[in-house]
Amino acid sequence: MKKILDRYAVISVLSVLTFLLIWQGFVTAGILSDKILPAPTKVFAALFDKLNNKSPDGSLLQTNILVSLKVACSGLLLAIVIGVPLGWLMGWYRTVSRFVRPIFEIMRPIPPIAWIPLTILWVGIGLEAKAMIIFFASFVPCVINATAGIKSTNQTLINVAKTYGASDFTIFLKIGIPSSLPMTFAGIRIALNSAWSTLVAAELLAANAGLGYMINMGRQFGRVDIIVLGMVTIGILGFSFSWIFTKLEHIFVKWRTV
Repeated sequence: MKKILDRYAVISVLSVLTFLLIWQGFVTAGILSDKILPAPTKVFAALFDKLNNKSPDGSLLQTNILVSLKVACSGLLLAIVIGVPLGWLMGWYRTVSRFVRPIFEIMRPIPPIAWIPLTILWVGIGLEAKAMIIFFASFVPCVINATAGIKSTNQTLINVAKTYGASDFTIFLKIGIPSSLPMTFAGIRIALNSAWSTLVAAELLAANAGLGYMINMGRQFGRVDIIVLGMVTIGILGFSFSWIFTKLEHIFVKWRTV
């Protein structure tokens, strides 16, 4: 098994290197203009420069990363803490579903960025406002997947538990929630993607630091290398968080065979 995993890791690394080589080749050959899409070497140069140079946005890369992590994690964790239990309750208890679903279905189609004006009025333009935009983007997939996961609980397991005298709440805790975890973690990973996708819009709220702000400043100053660097950094951070949640899923869902 370890050899297979090592082989997959090598294939993944090779795929990334192949992509970078093709990208570099297209720019070097003039197929892609350096002003439209800078070569990977130029992006790497911008990476090392941004670690010590605050230009053009006024912050070092590591500062922007920490600011964005604070915003993204605040909104995402709030969405998980509220959305996942709500989804479980909606999927298990019909009364809760009938009470909450109409409001949820009305709010679900609203784009997260549409909440920006109200968010500014409610909590201003600080961290709370940006975290709330991330929350709106992450909340929906957490609820939907947690609901779908607990609804797919094996009815045979429920019937056996009832035969042994287990209460409905005990079945909910001991059978329903564990059965829903694979779908719930899938929803969290979708929420994670939504959080990072909304980060740039969230950091347009009068921000003075963050990866979204850095990308916006790169656009204003015509620094395409900074724009691409910000996008790649967000992608790497998103991949890292997805990997972490996958490992957590393997810990909490040990019974599932992959």
